[in-house]
Amino acid sequence: MNFRASRILLGLAVATMPLFSVACGTSSSANLGGSTGSGQTGSMNMMVSDASAEDWAAIDVKILSIALVPQGGGSPVTVYTAPSQDPAINLVELDQLGEILGNISVPVGTYTSAIVTISANPGDITLTASANPEAGFAVSPGATVASSQIQVQGATGSGGNLTVPVTVKFDSPLTVTANSNNALDLEFDLGHPAFLVANVPPTTGQTIWAVNFNGPVRHHPIWNITRFLLRHTYGNVSAVSSDDTSITITKDFPVEPPTNPETSVASSHSLTILADAANGTLFYDVDAKTVATIKSFSTVAGGLPGRYVRIAARYQANGTLVAVRIWAANAFNSVWISPEGHVLHVNTTTDVITVENELGIGVPLTVDANTRFYFRTPWNAVADATPIGEGPGFLTSTDFVRGFKVHASVVDPLASPLVAQDIDIEVARYDGSISGANLNGFTYTRAFNTHSDNYTITLPFISSGTANGSDPISGAPISGFKYWNFSYPTIVTSGSSAISAFDNATNGEVNFGGTVGLFPAAGESFAIWNDPAAANSWAVPWTVLTPTTVPIGLAATSYSNGSFTMSETGGVNAVPVSLGTTSGSATLVYQVDRTGNVVSVSFVDVTTPSGQTTITNNLIAGTPVKVFGIPQSNGSIQAYVLLYYTGTKSTE
Repeated sequence: MNFRASRILLGLAVATMPLFSVACGTSSSANLGGSTGSGQTGSMNMMVSDASAEDWAAIDVKILSIALVPQGGGSPVTVYTAPSQDPAINLVELDQLGEILGNISVPVGTYTSAIVTISANPGDITLTASANPEAGFAVSPGATVASSQIQVQGATGSGGNLTVPVTVKFDSPLTVTANSNNALDLEFDLGHPAFLVANVPPTTGQTIWAVNFNGPVRHHPIWNITRFLLRHTYGNVSAVSSDDTSITITKDFPVEPPTNPETSVASSHSLTILADAANGTLFYDVDAKTVATIKSFSTVAGGLPGRYVRIAARYQANGTLVAVRIWAANAFNSVWISPEGHVLHVNTTTDVITVENELGIGVPLTVDANTRFYFRTPWNAVADATPIGEGPGFLTSTDFVRGFKVHASVVDPLASPLVAQDIDIEVARYDGSISGANLNGFTYTRAFNTHSDNYTITLPFISSGTANGSDPISGAPISGFKYWNFSYPTIVTSGSSAISAFDNATNGEVNFGGTVGLFPAAGESFAIWNDPAAANSWAVPWTVLTPTTVPIGLAATSYSNGSFTMSETGGVNAVPVSLGTTSGSATLVYQVDRTGNVVSVSFVDVTTPSGQTTITNNLIAGTPVKVFGIPQSNGSIQAYVLLYYTGTKSTE
């Protein structure tokens, strides 16, 4: 399974901005610890963002509410409440993107955590397999897991009112004032090994998927809202401003899973979107099949109210939203039908790319001479609106590969085959095993279930002078390449020694021998286009060292004092596995127990004496184990996450 960092992001902005003239959600009047007591409020953009593993086309959840917990006590302040017809949000489509839920007002004060309430009723969480998952995946390609096989851990309530409250403690208190911008990023790791745990009996039986929201969630500071990439927003135009500079839309959500034709779930949340008066906004009339560049809405204002729109927008530093591209149509299905999802295949012989949709179905798109490719860079208005390539030639030289997250538009939504008009590359993901690291770059080797999708590519590091975000803890600006380990996202290695440290960190491998073989270091990078170090091509700004996934095996020796050895079927070597037991950097250990058709996932805190007793008593020779970790130069593997199975054993 590939690891993806998934996020819920709450963006805070000043109360005086016109963007936030309509508030939604509710505010508590309870005494707020750290509050000024002035009764003032700040405004909040409510966004959800996420990411996924290669194996899933859809992970649909219903977020019912989000509340902030005041410092020093007091009732939680509800800052988001879902529409009456709770929309399902496909977390797979939010791969490193933000979905704007709406605008709300937040009482001035200081907050230390958030409570995210998720619906846990049968059928409220939908799992649909990818059209081309990894070999041996427990769900058939494109199939949807039956609700009877999904068990949500930590569910409370009864009947049709089951929910999971997820509490996320902030790394540092969040202070909301009436005259400042702020952002809060709550990171949900859908690729985290404890998020979706499959228990597959070794003999004929029903596979149970345990969904665990408590654990794979953490606070991730956001220092610059202009660099936050937004998913295309859907809505219905309610008004055009009197000076034609902006439109107001009522936020719509596509029905999940999609219908044919697709319909929308209307909300009461409003958003104000500005035209790009400096660089121009591309305006596509889907019904008339025309496109024009506009710097105000004056030429299209008469026909906009009541129409459906899809908008690629970016944040400005003051929190306002500016449209980069707008698609407008009389029917919701016409703006929705343009494929959105991960690239499933790239055929350079036929010039056809396949984009996977939410149903686990690959949608083929023909790339012709007029197809334009864009790379989303919301912090750079000119680059965000300028094509980086055009026509079939862009598909060559590994510049466009499986795993990219895109949103395409088509020339004619009724045509067959569909011809791509524009393709927004939202995430240029390269990942896989790492080799050949040196001072200039390194090589990714990626293998898929469909071998024609495999690639090997050598990518350069970005220039040492390229701005590259901020330190997650201090907020200090970073220039040049940086990297971090999956389990410790706030501990970033950057600066002049980052590249040499990265080279040292990626030179290890573990070897089970036999038919199992080697497991090298692995990582994931989101490349950027046209850096000074790589003109008109991709370069790597950062890499997250992702835990190498070792297939489920058996403990060859019992756990003792932070380590054990494990073996694999077909292997000839027992590999040492080391666990971190120091608070703050400890291995995440989960005991997975199946009794009948009930699966429970329990966190084992190995930093405590009781946790050490639990793992020592249960992880004995012969226990099934699954390890996610970083190979070391001495041939061992340092476990970031460890699952061990008790009760009815699992083959997954």
